[in-house]
Amino acid sequence: MSQKAAKKELSPIDIYKLLPKTNCKECGQENCMAFATKIVAREVDIDQCKPLQKPENAKNFKILHEMLKPPVKEVIIGVGDKARKVGGKLVMYRHEFTYFNPTAIAVDVTDEMTEAEIVSRIKSTENFSYEYIGNTLKLDMIAVRSTSGDADKFKNCLKKVSETTNLPLILCALNPSVLEAGIMVIPKARPLLYAATLTNWKDLAELALMYNCPLVASAPNDLNGLVTLVKTLQAYGIQDLVLDPGTFFNDGLADTLNNFTMLRRAATKAGDELAGFPLLGLPLTIWANKGDLADDLVKWREAYTAGMLITRFADIIILHSTDGWVQLPNVILRQNIYTDPRKPVAVAAGLKEFGTPNENSPVFFTSNFALTYYTVASDLESSKINAYLIIVDAEGSAIDSGVAGRKLTAEKVADAIKATGIENKVKHRKIIIPGKASRISGEIEELSGWQVLVGPRDSSEIAKYLIDKWQP
Repeated sequence: MSQKAAKKELSPIDIYKLLPKTNCKECGQENCMAFATKIVAREVDIDQCKPLQKPENAKNFKILHEMLKPPVKEVIIGVGDKARKVGGKLVMYRHEFTYFNPTAIAVDVTDEMTEAEIVSRIKSTENFSYEYIGNTLKLDMIAVRSTSGDADKFKNCLKKVSETTNLPLILCALNPSVLEAGIMVIPKARPLLYAATLTNWKDLAELALMYNCPLVASAPNDLNGLVTLVKTLQAYGIQDLVLDPGTFFNDGLADTLNNFTMLRRAATKAGDELAGFPLLGLPLTIWANKGDLADDLVKWREAYTAGMLITRFADIIILHSTDGWVQLPNVILRQNIYTDPRKPVAVAAGLKEFGTPNENSPVFFTSNFALTYYTVASDLESSKINAYLIIVDAEGSAIDSGVAGRKLTAEKVADAIKATGIENKVKHRKIIIPGKASRISGEIEELSGWQVLVGPRDSSEIAKYLIDKWQP
């Protein structure tokens, strides 16, 4: 792979110099310097600066666009509301900044499956939904694979798929004639085409240009060949590319992870534009090499390989297993990796009601750290408790760390009691505080005038605590 100098780290001054400096506030910021600071933090887009859109500022706009271009190109697959953005990464490691565009997870169907099986797998993918810390986790795409090598079968399969779902599609066939037969069924759907290789690239490039589709460049375990292929495809006019460096198992797993890492490092650290594209991982290839392995063992290997690829920079992965125990750990892993490390995962402060509380119902408080809140909320709901819960702004800290770090203080609890108006909803003046906040119980009583009851350290014990201790 070629080596180029990586882009220097941008500062607000670099951006400010190229802005119109009108301080017009049309962007929603107080002045152009504040806007420049937000741009560097990737919290706003340069398109929000209206004066920058004027013809006299076109040169600076172009310079800014180039400066802010991510090392890993963003590619859009599909059309409409379901279109999926992949890539667009600015850094190699999440702690350096943040990751954008979470790894897209696809489930495959093949042209040798029955129509009933195809529909079942698609519906299973569409209906996958899991609530996790206030987020609804979903799957993203369908990969349609030609395992028969028959153009008519692939075409008929695509007809059934297109009638069943509007999820973005990945069309998988190395034979250009088969792939063209499929894409003719959905000429405007902008699927991802898999895959251009060192032997078929020209025909695949023609299809990608004709139907305006992103294209996978594939050279398994051959990074130099892959980069050469990318250069060739770009010269031919293809700009929206996804890279497949190959997914291998057993002794090849180390090479797989190394290849993904080297490509992402080349793009983000060395500034190699030929490596600066989204990466595709194929955990489902374990099924083609399962040998005598039992299905559950194959699924397990597919599951942990998917997790490894998500952590090793894959922007798209394709799974075959539809089992929840394969899919769920990976969507949760993805969610955790793609949260913004600069911002605490927090919920809005305020008052929540559980069940049908009345003037004699217990009052609890917790912090606004999302995991803490949803754990407490889940325990209250599952126990069918009628209660009020005050969510105190602890700057996204958990109870114990919030108290230790003075993010969760008695003053904040007392202020929250007043701000929520809970005094008008209950006739008693008792508040049950988390056991981990016991050290500030005396201060809360003094500042709020409420009697403080120290509750359990774990919210799963709330129901038992109320039976034993609660009297309004």
